[in-house]
Amino acid sequence: MGFFTDAYDLFCISTVTKLLGRLYYYDPSTGKPGSLPPNVNSAVNGVALCGTLAGQLFFGWLGDKLGRKRVYGATLLLMVVCSIASGLSFGSTAKSVMTTLCFFRFWLGFGIGGDYPLSATIMSEYANKRTRGAFIAAVFAMQGTGILAGAAVSIIISAAFNNIYHRPSFNEDPILSTAPQADFVWRLIFMLGAIPALLTFYWRMKMPETARYTALVEGNAKQAALDMTRVMEVELHAEQDKLDKMRAMDNYGLFSREFVRKHGLHLLGTCSTWFLLDIAFYSQNLFQKDVLTAVGWLPKAGTMNALEEVYRISRAQALIALVSTVPGYWFTVAFIDRLGRFTIQLLGFFMMTAFMFGLSIPYYTLRDHHKYHIVFVVLYAFTFFFANFGPNSTTFIVPAEIFPARVRSTCHGISAASGKAGAIVGAFGFLYAAQSSHEGQQDPGYPTGLGIRTSLIMLGVINGLGFLFTFLVPETMGRSLEEISGENGCDGELNAEVAPYAL
Repeated sequence: MGFFTDAYDLFCISTVTKLLGRLYYYDPSTGKPGSLPPNVNSAVNGVALCGTLAGQLFFGWLGDKLGRKRVYGATLLLMVVCSIASGLSFGSTAKSVMTTLCFFRFWLGFGIGGDYPLSATIMSEYANKRTRGAFIAAVFAMQGTGILAGAAVSIIISAAFNNIYHRPSFNEDPILSTAPQADFVWRLIFMLGAIPALLTFYWRMKMPETARYTALVEGNAKQAALDMTRVMEVELHAEQDKLDKMRAMDNYGLFSREFVRKHGLHLLGTCSTWFLLDIAFYSQNLFQKDVLTAVGWLPKAGTMNALEEVYRISRAQALIALVSTVPGYWFTVAFIDRLGRFTIQLLGFFMMTAFMFGLSIPYYTLRDHHKYHIVFVVLYAFTFFFANFGPNSTTFIVPAEIFPARVRSTCHGISAASGKAGAIVGAFGFLYAAQSSHEGQQDPGYPTGLGIRTSLIMLGVINGLGFLFTFLVPETMGRSLEEISGENGCDGELNAEVAPYAL
């Protein structure tokens, strides 16, 4: 449920960005609906990603220092407070409202960032080796459900307000097309994100610390056995002497030569693949407008009022989530402990590369000719599908498995932060790059760029690089965490009384 909330809060901004432009940045001289200036649009959409990057690094490190459980509740509380505060963003001018919104969205992202390493680490340390991949993948799959829920809430609220405060389209009446009550719509959508986080808090606080952290990091075999007795409802006995010997044999830190020798390439692999994946994943919105317009899901802005536009955008995002995003996540859950992480990631990157080139090379033909619109949508949907039945899921799973317990949360946070750095490059660097290379054909306020076709070809190359860097990441299927990380010494087995879920 934490990850469900993360996705809702992080992605619901895309359903109301156009509405914010109409409400706060309408300029009658343009003859077009109001839109956010490029710098404001980048800030509103990107500030949460920057907060997430910072939160992944900070809470990942803190999870190894203070324990997973102690930090886990703090991330939820921060998300609750900032979700409500985002909806209450105040100010007497458009600039002050956007500044306040960006401030709270940053700290909302900071809390969301903490959930990445902690959720993955806790799930990996509780799960058994036979179904561990499916359990961690199921946590991440809630991202798709959260995206769908955000779109559904936006549909319901915008439809309800449009029914009560119905207005003509922009072309009919530019002023009346935006109802003053529409200002409540985006605020309600943001504030409702606090509810699932608040409901989850009690159960998070009831969870015991993971036995692996208590035993392998804190060195307390007795407490680890007591905690796992509560969870498993069987009696377990601690063997402190064996645990002390095991910890003494293998106690190197993150910045040691031993870590670089054993796990340096692994960390490079998890960071680089997540970075490359998120460049491609977050930049796919660049041509979403063309796809949605081609199939008639999103009419021209002038033919709609402000609330209808929110409804149409949200409905289109819900349809995309239903046909490609959500199925991709759950295909990973179903097959990851059969095919393995390595195979699914390679397959995903390969198919993303193929479909991206299939889209980019004949892009204008697919976009501008009605008879190819079905092909256009299918290629777009399959790109999303294989991102989620592929590296978008596996890059979340593998860092929670291959590093030692004492640095597991930190390394997952570093890997995830690399991904969010890629997301920032993809969402904003490529937003500018995708602008037309012909003067006067750019979106309002943007400079000339490389053009969308060239940008998509570059994204295909980036997916290909992700395929190559996958070879730095080992297969983890069917092995205990201690076997993978080398924490079990020489015998390849971890004592059952220390960490029973390894068996």
